[in-house]
Amino acid sequence: MEVKELVAQMTLEEKLRQLTQLNGIFFDESDETAATGPKAEVKIQKEDIPGIGSALNFLGSDQVRTIQKNHMKADRNKIPMLFMMDVVHGCVTQYPIPLAMGATFSPELLKECAAMAAREAKTMGIDVTFAPMVDLVRDARWGRVMESTGEDPYLNAQMAAAQVEGFQSEGLAACVKHFAAYGAPEAGRDYNTVDMSERTLREFYLPAYKAAIDAGVKVLMTSFNSLNGVPAAANKKLVKGILRDEWKYNGVVISDYNSFRELMQHGVAEDEKECAYKAISATNDIEMMSATYLHCVKELIEEGRVSEAQIDEAVTRVLNLKKDLGLFDDSYIHCGKTKEEAEKNYKAEVLSAENRKTAKKAAEKAAVLLKNDGLLPFTGKEKKIAVIGPFGDTGKINGAWCCYASEKDAVKISDGVRALLKNADVECATGVDGALNAEANEEEIQKAADLAARADAVILTLGEPEGDSGEGNSKQNLELPEAQYALLNAVLRANQNTAVLLFSGRPLAISRLAEKARAIFLMWQPGTEGGNAAAELLFGIATPEGKLPMSFPYATGQCPIYYNHCNTGRPRVNDAVRTGYCSSYIDGPNAPLYPFGYGLSYTAFSYSSPAVSSAVMRRGEKVTVSVTVQNVGARAGTETVQLYLRDKAASVTRPIKELKGFKKVFLQAGEAQTVQFTITEDMLKFYNAESEYIAEAGEFEAYAGGDSDCAESVSFRLL
Repeated sequence: MEVKELVAQMTLEEKLRQLTQLNGIFFDESDETAATGPKAEVKIQKEDIPGIGSALNFLGSDQVRTIQKNHMKADRNKIPMLFMMDVVHGCVTQYPIPLAMGATFSPELLKECAAMAAREAKTMGIDVTFAPMVDLVRDARWGRVMESTGEDPYLNAQMAAAQVEGFQSEGLAACVKHFAAYGAPEAGRDYNTVDMSERTLREFYLPAYKAAIDAGVKVLMTSFNSLNGVPAAANKKLVKGILRDEWKYNGVVISDYNSFRELMQHGVAEDEKECAYKAISATNDIEMMSATYLHCVKELIEEGRVSEAQIDEAVTRVLNLKKDLGLFDDSYIHCGKTKEEAEKNYKAEVLSAENRKTAKKAAEKAAVLLKNDGLLPFTGKEKKIAVIGPFGDTGKINGAWCCYASEKDAVKISDGVRALLKNADVECATGVDGALNAEANEEEIQKAADLAARADAVILTLGEPEGDSGEGNSKQNLELPEAQYALLNAVLRANQNTAVLLFSGRPLAISRLAEKARAIFLMWQPGTEGGNAAAELLFGIATPEGKLPMSFPYATGQCPIYYNHCNTGRPRVNDAVRTGYCSSYIDGPNAPLYPFGYGLSYTAFSYSSPAVSSAVMRRGEKVTVSVTVQNVGARAGTETVQLYLRDKAASVTRPIKELKGFKKVFLQAGEAQTVQFTITEDMLKFYNAESEYIAEAGEFEAYAGGDSDCAESVSFRLL
């Protein structure tokens, strides 16, 4: 039966159930807690359950199969359910958190990882992943920064499209989120107010969502936050206006968890009926974990405020998604018709050697070498190795939002070193707990220092636990806890042959660490193969190539901090000298500790001055910027060559630099290569004061280098 015919035969109540999504626990009749807990809170009636259109937060393919079987038996229309989960950076096999994947500057690798995650997700019965999260982030205090690929709109757009293509290439529908500007909450506090100009919204925050739409994403999730006074779930200008009318998106729009009812907390709806009215008017389709549609839409139709045609449009979009995924042909397409079939699929795919290989490659390429005074790589001839700190002998390095992953499947740093150096004696000491409020235990710290003193090489693991980032985990202070500095000082006194492995779900303010440590390797939250990747990086089997997708602040008080800021009328000329009456701090630098795009290698690269093919660019034409990169070190390595542009004088203030391209080049020791970037008129466009997207005539500067601090430029003029 065609979708149009199916919608025509459905009752209003059946349609509204299709637009409702509930947790898996709601469908478990044996779980009595659901009746008095979640079901009571959402006010779901028992008769509504058989017709509910989709579920989230379930336990795997067995539960999916049971729910689907019961649903198909009870639903007279025989419309299969959709099953959705947060497969953010892997299903069971975890690759590094998305922020870390931003550091790879490799959309191709991220696409490969997303495809791997999709294959595993399907064995668990998942039809749709709530990913990618493409919110641009400038404030590391925000906990969900770990789900983003960083602070730059161009990089984020590339990575957004790559994830959509990767997930959907394997038959898993992607859901881009959180529309829109969820990554810009005031003070970095999750769920907080977002207030910004239309120009800033369109120029910096919307491009990644648009890239996901252009890549064919099937589902979009609205965000929790209010944007310029209107919560996203009720924001008709944003959802119907920009998304539907301007961008011509006709896919499914789903709310975030209970966000329809939260319109009352925002103060823009008096009751559930007003919540439902505003949500459907904004063209939201699926309501997640609330039931305002079920409770109120019938009355809204009777009052003439909502038409059944609006409901039909929403239901049609949902049923088309189910049809596209093949659920009408096979309701058990992902969970397997039998337990035996599901187990066979699971064993063939999940945590396979190939998937682990992909995860390891990603962890190696995502790691960023922040500092190295010649200590690394270790020689590999060390006989006694000390692995010290709260993250060295644990599998809790997957990161937040790790879906069905288990810490027991993650390779510990200690085990990675043992696997690589089979004849070495590897010993561990925790020294201090990794918790934010951990206190220094002098006895435990001394044990760690004693172990360090006996070692040929020390791997000191510092940072934040995987649970300190993610949803609801905003921070006021990005410094390492004092207990970790006490451990650092004791270990360095005992053995200077110490390299720090830094674990984090966000940029941290580590200026004190940078002063003390000889080498710092940022591992982020590296995932299932983190231990093996770290070992190969530390001992020189792999060469670091990661580049920061977000600025690392010198101090927390600089946040939000980002490279592509405007200059102001009184810019600080010398960051090392305090100058009055300019845009600066009296107690520290303006510049971050480590800028966007920064990352060291075990070799070194030199850059020629950039050259441009023509000093004049006419409308519709192109110019080419070229730069010669040479490996001036003693070993082969990969460099990410970055192109930045600056509009020298425009009708509105423009950023001092904007990333417009990047290319990765692998060079043997001594080898040189000329890298070229083609600049088009579209790359010079911006939104003017009237929100027109235009390129204005004038002078432009092109920079090419290894990070956003690159200084040499070449000029050309657009006529």
